[in-house]
Amino acid sequence: MKKGRRRDSGARRGVKPSAGDLTAIRDKIDRIDTDIQSLLNERARCAQQVGISKSASGKAVDYYRPEREAQVLRKALDRNQGPLRDEEVARLFREIMSACLAQQEPLKVAFLGPEGTFSQSAVHKQFGSSVRALPLPAIDEVFREVERGDADFGVVPIENSSEGTVNHTLDMFLISPLKICGEVELRINHHLMGRMGRIVDVKRICAHPQSLAQCRGWLDEHVPEVERIPAASNAEGARRARDERGTAAIAGRAAAEIYGLNLLATDIEDRPDNTTRFLVIGPKLFNASGVDKTTLLVSAADTGGAGALFRLLEPLAAHQVNMTRIESRPSRKRKWDYVFFIDIEGHVSEPPVAAALESLASRASLFKVLGSYPRAVM
Repeated sequence: MKKGRRRDSGARRGVKPSAGDLTAIRDKIDRIDTDIQSLLNERARCAQQVGISKSASGKAVDYYRPEREAQVLRKALDRNQGPLRDEEVARLFREIMSACLAQQEPLKVAFLGPEGTFSQSAVHKQFGSSVRALPLPAIDEVFREVERGDADFGVVPIENSSEGTVNHTLDMFLISPLKICGEVELRINHHLMGRMGRIVDVKRICAHPQSLAQCRGWLDEHVPEVERIPAASNAEGARRARDERGTAAIAGRAAAEIYGLNLLATDIEDRPDNTTRFLVIGPKLFNASGVDKTTLLVSAADTGGAGALFRLLEPLAAHQVNMTRIESRPSRKRKWDYVFFIDIEGHVSEPPVAAALESLASRASLFKVLGSYPRAVM
């Protein structure tokens, strides 16, 4: 540096700010915090007015709009230029919307419990913390709670990226009138936990069958002789680990905190991209968000005829509608009779999708739109 040239201020990267600089920065943060708080309250008042205009009852469920929330999140991510990560921005905006919606009455959301399950984490990722989360012991009870109106929505697992479909959830749509209102994708990190302090003291491992399967490789390598016991949920496994000497569990960090367990090994899932997809179920369909999925329940008019499935799906290709997933399940009407669960891109209100579905319905013996909903934002 040339002699006499003025140096950069202490705010320059890598140079420790002076006490005066820190005071100025903290004063600026205080002013920003004041502005943020003022703007948050202004946003809450606007949300309150939206609720009043849409609902005479004043209940949050009457003016909850998943398509609108998805649009807000996408705009926030499009605007984001850092240093906050997209995940942090999405979480902050989700919490803001959750708090604004709960001013009158919090949403009641049922999930596959008990507390500490990944389903509970999915609830908070989708709805934020300002909801009343209702843990239930089985997937069918989540459906019934929403059908009765005792819960506004439900959150249930539908598939895992490495272990496939949760068939119980699919089968419930055969008998339930509920609709799919949204989806949540949750990165799943599994941890081995227990009251003991060392892995060598583990006599048995208790977890949901899906979690045992997702960690099969790690278990085979590190604890091949330890008994593996299926449980109704990972949280149930964690409860047993708390109460039983020698029992360990596989679950998320939340379960370790709730049940007071030590983390014996972290991130033991076999695949680094291990992700579970959850569905939000509710009583009705919602409008398009602009980036949507539609899920169908269909059956071919003649499941035994050659080319029956091809003829059923042909309208999707004809109208250039992309199918992203298809799953078959027994219809439960007669042996060897099957129904198909199909995911496609787009919303039922979009002309190409509407035209394709009209043609598909005319070829099907069973046709039901299970939901048209925003694609998971993150």
